[in-house]
Amino acid sequence: MATPLTVLLYASIAALSAIPGGLVRWPAEPGRDRWLGWAHALAAGGMLGAAFVLTGVSDAAAGAGAIGAALGVAFIVATHTMTRLDTLDLSRPDRNDPSAAPRLVALHALHACTEGVAIGVAMAVDLSLGVFMAVAIAVHNVPEAALLSSATRRQGAGRAGTVGLVVLSNIGQPALAVATWFVVATMPATLPWVLGFAVGALLNLVMTELLPASYREAGSTSIALVASVALALVVLLGGILP
Repeated sequence: MATPLTVLLYASIAALSAIPGGLVRWPAEPGRDRWLGWAHALAAGGMLGAAFVLTGVSDAAAGAGAIGAALGVAFIVATHTMTRLDTLDLSRPDRNDPSAAPRLVALHALHACTEGVAIGVAMAVDLSLGVFMAVAIAVHNVPEAALLSSATRRQGAGRAGTVGLVVLSNIGQPALAVATWFVVATMPATLPWVLGFAVGALLNLVMTELLPASYREAGSTSIALVASVALALVVLLGGILP
């Protein structure tokens, strides 16, 4: 059974996993960023698998879960539209666009908050499921931080400043994870709503950001293979959770 300290620990590990990505400036150029595509695909498959497992957690209040999912999708779409993040290329942000770096920071922070909700509700359902969710998000945080690092360094930021920015933009992840776990643990009636929100937000992130970006980075064949294997593993492991 998860405790506040357990939730904070795993969510913090997921958030701090972005540090290696912040330390490396990887050129986001055609033919040199296949590893980004595979990492995105691995995270996408893991998130899809976790979302699938989450959908089978609660049979009650299906209507509340569906409304929560719609709210999750609406939240991602609305925030991206208002901040013009829907026009940002995650793989190769425009070098001549001075707003690319701050927009990537905003995107990173929004993702961290959404993923924190997913970790928190998964931890509230089952500790093992929460760990799987945290690991999948940790894998995704590395390439996401690498892209953020590359964009901010082109704007003149140093290595220390870039790493600090990566860590700062990820603060929302453990904070939202603990807050979400507390809400669901103390008010069980909110579970289908929060589950739905997490599933809807994760599916939207995977379908509109991770997979399209990974296809551009590594092609459809290898991406389909990596994402499918990750999806199958998480669903299989989720199926044997106590």
